[in-house]
Amino acid sequence: MNLSSFQLRIRIVSLFVFIFAIVLISKLFFVQIIHKNLYTEKADRQYATPASNIFDRGSIFFTTKDSSLVAAGTVSSGFKVAIKAKDITDIEGTYKMLDPYMEMDHDTFIAKANKKSDPYEEVAFHLTKEQVSEIDNLKIPGVSIYKDNWRFYPGGDLASHVLGFLAYKGDDKVGQYGLERFYNSTLSKPKDVAYVNFFAEVFSSIKDTISNTQKQGDIVTTIEPNTEHTLESELSAAVEKWGADEAGGIIMNPQTGEIYAMTGFPNFDLNKFNEVSDVSVFRNIMVEDVLEFGSVIKPLVMSAAIDTGAVTPNTTYLDKGFVTVNKKDIYNFDKKGRGVVNLQTVLDQSLNTGMVFTESKLGHDKFRSYMKSYGIGEKTGIDLPNETSGLIKNLESPRDIEYANASFGQGIALTPIEAVRAFSVIANGGNMITPHLVKQIRYDDGTSKMMEYPIVRSGIIKKETTETISRMLVHVFESYDGGSHKMENYSIASKTGTAQVALENGKGYYPDRHTHSFFGYFPAYDPQFIVFLFLKNPKEVKYASQTLIPPFINITKFLLNYYNVPPDR
Repeated sequence: MNLSSFQLRIRIVSLFVFIFAIVLISKLFFVQIIHKNLYTEKADRQYATPASNIFDRGSIFFTTKDSSLVAAGTVSSGFKVAIKAKDITDIEGTYKMLDPYMEMDHDTFIAKANKKSDPYEEVAFHLTKEQVSEIDNLKIPGVSIYKDNWRFYPGGDLASHVLGFLAYKGDDKVGQYGLERFYNSTLSKPKDVAYVNFFAEVFSSIKDTISNTQKQGDIVTTIEPNTEHTLESELSAAVEKWGADEAGGIIMNPQTGEIYAMTGFPNFDLNKFNEVSDVSVFRNIMVEDVLEFGSVIKPLVMSAAIDTGAVTPNTTYLDKGFVTVNKKDIYNFDKKGRGVVNLQTVLDQSLNTGMVFTESKLGHDKFRSYMKSYGIGEKTGIDLPNETSGLIKNLESPRDIEYANASFGQGIALTPIEAVRAFSVIANGGNMITPHLVKQIRYDDGTSKMMEYPIVRSGIIKKETTETISRMLVHVFESYDGGSHKMENYSIASKTGTAQVALENGKGYYPDRHTHSFFGYFPAYDPQFIVFLFLKNPKEVKYASQTLIPPFINITKFLLNYYNVPPDR
């Protein structure tokens, strides 16, 4: 063996030793620093639970406007109490001593205490160290104390439909709704990780890294907690004032698709979800329900007609208060005619006859094509479970009446998130973005991943078209109530909608039930925010301008001040 060969072998061996040392040092860092709490709890054998592993799960975080993280879903630690029925000498006496610490009712406890062959029945949960010290001092036969971890949501009902919760599926707790379900494989922690052989874990980690298998960690959301609270407060007040059956709202960046707030009503306390009797409350209506929103659709149709050159804002038509299509009369909301008016007036006064005129100039084929290009009828791809898509089969009809009705938002149904994405196209210059809730995943191994959501389609409508429709919608906003809502330093683009609620069998509409909707974006020509609100079946009120403009104004003022948005005029 010559000297150069010997030196080469020494270098190769040294390299392997160096790599192995780095792996060992890294693993010690993970054990002692990153996994410190987990291993500490696992090592606490005094309170080891015989029936199951100690629960652990990744955290969910909100993100404040200054990029600070706020816990939205975390793991809390404490203690629980279990009984061994055959060792209990006085069942009633045991119940009375434990009653101050239990939420369990008398009959359930008695039933558990009579299971003489069962060595382990849990009876009290989420107890503090002080509480279990008191129980320990009682020296109750057959009663034992164990370590207890559980999912805790610091915000209670804040963003409840976004976050979702955990529930048992077989023997495991898994995400059932919201982000808890969508990112369940990321948030879940494998069982008994503290008892894996150290060297086996080292090499399994290397294998996982090489094979790029699913890694566990925390998720960081785009939800801004103060913005979420404001949206929920304003909508809650509107629901209470008008007695609406349901309500929903979204605040999103129309340029990027980042959702700062999302809510649905009725909502629920995530820490007490087991007290909810109607499980339909858990559904996220913003992604799972489709609704007809009425006149908020008009700007989409008007944008298409302007984009093709079929009309301009100054194009005029004769408004008689009604128009007949396929022998059926379509009326304005008040059944009144305005005479010769331009299309700006059509949006200002939300004239159905003007939209039928506009659609006729655009043509059915182009109308259908543009509506599909806005993403209507497609899922948005939002990172939430059970998303559905809108219903636009009427746009395949050979009958003119279907297109006429669709031109003012009747006969086509969208999910709220689908509607917001479509409105964002006219707000951001003609691009389709992906609405999303998670911006980053922070893995347990110390690495992280920034989520990427590229533009789905660009140039859906021309930028100059979006500027034109934005000017029209600013005029709409400033025409409400004689201009009383105009903001001197900011341009606000908006549109209201009032639609009849469809019968469950799909054959017609309730004569006395309506869905009110509203969207607005601002600053209008380079918007940072788009806001969408709706109320389903508000009582004793006719129009969305009455129910939704006040909360929109309050939300807008909050956002402009809270985010220090500079004036645009």
